[in-house]
Amino acid sequence: MTIRNLSPLLHARTIALIGGSQEKGAVGTLVLDNLLAGGFEGSVHVVNPHPVSRLGTTWVASVTDLPAAPELAIIMTPEQTVAGIIDELGSLGTRCAVILSAGLHDASAFRQAIRAAAQRHDMRIVGPNCLGIMAPHARINATFACAPVLPGNLGLISQSGALITAVLDWAQTRRVGFSSVISAGDMTDANLGDLIDLLAADPHTHAILLYVEGVTEAAEFMIAARAAALHKPIIAIKAGKSQLAAQATLSHTGAMIGSYDVYEAAFARAGILLVDSLTELFDAAEILCACAPVPGNRLAILTNGGGAGILAVDALAQADGRLAALTTETITALAEVTPAASPRANPVDILGDADADRYAAAVRAILRDSGSDAVLLMNCPTARSEAKETALAICGEVAAAAQERIHKPVLACWLGEANSDRVRPVFAAAGIPVFSTPDDAVRAFGYLAQARRLRESLTEAPARSREVQADRAAARAIISDAQADGCTTLSEIKVKKLLEAYGIPVAPTRFAASADAVEEACCRLSAPYAVKIVSRDLPHKSDVGGVALDLPDARAAVAAAREMERRIRRDFPQARIQGFAVEDMIRVKDGREMIVGLSTDPVFGPMIMAGAGGTATELLDDKAIDLLPIDHAQARALIEGTHMSRMLAGYRNVPAADVESVADVLDAVSAMAVDLPSLLELDINPLIVSAAGVIALDARARITAEAATASRLVLRAPPEGWASDLVTEQGVRFHVRPVRPDDEPAVAAFFDHVSPEDLRFRFMSGLCKVSHDQIVMMTRVDYVRTISFLAFGEEGELLAIAMLATDPDRAHAEIALTTRTDLKGKGISWTLFEHVLRYAKAEGIETVESIESTDHDAALRMERELGFVTIADPDDPTVRIARKSLAAHAS
Repeated sequence: MTIRNLSPLLHARTIALIGGSQEKGAVGTLVLDNLLAGGFEGSVHVVNPHPVSRLGTTWVASVTDLPAAPELAIIMTPEQTVAGIIDELGSLGTRCAVILSAGLHDASAFRQAIRAAAQRHDMRIVGPNCLGIMAPHARINATFACAPVLPGNLGLISQSGALITAVLDWAQTRRVGFSSVISAGDMTDANLGDLIDLLAADPHTHAILLYVEGVTEAAEFMIAARAAALHKPIIAIKAGKSQLAAQATLSHTGAMIGSYDVYEAAFARAGILLVDSLTELFDAAEILCACAPVPGNRLAILTNGGGAGILAVDALAQADGRLAALTTETITALAEVTPAASPRANPVDILGDADADRYAAAVRAILRDSGSDAVLLMNCPTARSEAKETALAICGEVAAAAQERIHKPVLACWLGEANSDRVRPVFAAAGIPVFSTPDDAVRAFGYLAQARRLRESLTEAPARSREVQADRAAARAIISDAQADGCTTLSEIKVKKLLEAYGIPVAPTRFAASADAVEEACCRLSAPYAVKIVSRDLPHKSDVGGVALDLPDARAAVAAAREMERRIRRDFPQARIQGFAVEDMIRVKDGREMIVGLSTDPVFGPMIMAGAGGTATELLDDKAIDLLPIDHAQARALIEGTHMSRMLAGYRNVPAADVESVADVLDAVSAMAVDLPSLLELDINPLIVSAAGVIALDARARITAEAATASRLVLRAPPEGWASDLVTEQGVRFHVRPVRPDDEPAVAAFFDHVSPEDLRFRFMSGLCKVSHDQIVMMTRVDYVRTISFLAFGEEGELLAIAMLATDPDRAHAEIALTTRTDLKGKGISWTLFEHVLRYAKAEGIETVESIESTDHDAALRMERELGFVTIADPDDPTVRIARKSLAAHAS
């Protein structure tokens, strides 16, 4: 994960077209034509064995003939030549190339060869098998696309070159501009995460569009997308919605979670707005670039046709919006400028005879309404209303409101294609998106509201950590014993022991090795009984007649086991029968059946699912899923995301279930995913939920054949191994641990004990109050690029905070540390600083820096004593950079 050497994609000053041509119809000719037509002002070198004579270019016969290393190379030669060309360019000093060529014969070998050649020279590669790249602000069009592109604020990353041409065609008709267009191709080197990082750092890019066929390096993708989504909306369309993730799995969970479901959950967790069609992608892009973020989902509607307003209201529920309640002041103002027959409520109908003046007066009132977050202005074509004149009057009112610092998002819906086309240029000049149907307009407003919710999910969503008490040694022993026996599926007996190790209540169960042994098992339980077959070859017991319920006594249980064994041996002769699980027949009054499961996605790793359970769980298909790990608040949100949640809330004479106990089970499953990397699948089904709590009646699990040590999690869990009890040289004891999102209130309160001078030292500015956004950056971290360590005193008070933030390479990091002003001089800063340096070294970070004010003598002195070298900031004489090489120290 790195953006190292990728900047020439957006800022190159010298470009070499390897395979550039003047042969009619050749890709090399099309790319050269586009680059010259786009007005690129840098140097263009065409590399081709045959002479190419084009004004504004320099021709050379080979890469070795280039006068200097080009900043960016575009390679369009036959596949067998590409690896050698990369080697030559790398030797010359080029560090970035875009490969349009495709591996037509052996794509895998082709990619491997160019990757090896690029790595020898630390060269970055986009492609191969791509359309090329555009950077309109730098006048770079190095593609063979036919449509020109305007400079703008949309960044597009696509795994499909064909889709890029469709997007560019749409943009041309709408006069929408781009900051960049990158065809990712086969992503041999630069992946989606790298390219998102590149656009996140680009000041010209205000929103990012993604066309995704499949994510590689999922952890990098999630980290990059989440970091970008904090500042810029990301809108994605995912191909392959109907594809299932798995064809055959042990668990219901694995069977029920499709590939698209996983992408949907992952994108939501990263703050990405997912849309279903190209039309929605275009609409979302247009409105998110044109409109300011909305603070809420309250929409005011102004129309000259009551029916059109009702259609908009009907669509509003689908967009998860709501009608704004207009204030008394707004209603009074509207009454003064609209006919007496006009309704005095939202939607505001100013009647079919409304002219431009009436529209302007009504817009003036509704824009200033404090009870709405956005305004939808609608127009049904009539002989009374001249479309362009009305649009101009509205734009004048919007501009006047902006002069008063009223920047409420405004959407226009001019019903009918001809009607909307007449006003589109007028509204476009004012930055107002226009739509031709109420559905499209309201759905677009929904994108604004959804983008706000997604960003809030990264910064505002409630967080609550709950430590899971577990016998982790016992759990690991269960799995290692099974692996030693060559088992990859755990019997029901062993899975229930695993659940018990994590505090999940289970039905009392005993194992009987034979039908005759069932009687003895019954003696240790209470009638009535349930008997189930135990066979690693028959994971879905009820499907094969392997479950007998409501057995009144031991004799009936033995008879049921014998009959079950006879039938299964007849119908499934290949199945190995290990014995029987005998358990109490649990009957819970008002119990509701749920399923809680864990499954491992090949791209995004461990996933958790909750939903309606029982034998019909797949038929009901009521589920909510999320990436692991999750915290307790996310567990509650997962439950609320199911239809089952309404049943859990109670109905008629059925009391509400203990939802907190269900969340506890989800917490435990999340902890298993963190603690037990060998665990691939887990089903708890049914999990009976009632007002009294939960109990797991059945469970199954699949594990790896050999012990797994590397985490499968795409989202990194807090590194709890770096929690420690420390003592300063002055004898002050404190506990240090990685930050959690629910530490936000404690961190906010901590800065109340930091003096203005220490705040200036920490934030290098004269702020008086640490903002919510700054606290979010410290507490909602990814534990990969950023991590904070909190130091707590013996009474639980927060003493100090240290934050470590790396670059995308994770080679270089910056550390910032603050200690409570009243506790300075006790060695806390020094001891905490040392702890963070140990962590950085263990993580393979090569260099650590601290940015200090020149008058922060105590910090500069401490850093020198810790082995930092201090240099002056070349851009600011009031700043010092303290730098320490951990790699050199290790040697």
